[in-house]
Amino acid sequence: MRASIGDYVHTHGVASSDGQHSGRIVEVKGADNGPPYVVRFPDGEERLIYPGPHTVVEPRFPSD
Repeated sequence: MRASIGDYVHTHGVASSDGQHSGRIVEVKGADNGPPYVVRFPDGEERLIYPGPHTVVEPRFPSD
């Protein structure tokens, strides 16, 4: 998985009230834009995440 600052991360099937988490990547810690990522969630909380199999990256700028 590769991501850039500003991309959105969506994780489905995790324990939460609606079964998903979404946030914006604010820092990339891994080599070559790989994980882990620091993600800011809508409530302002920032967490270091290692994306699992149910994680999807939505690019900040869609490719043509």
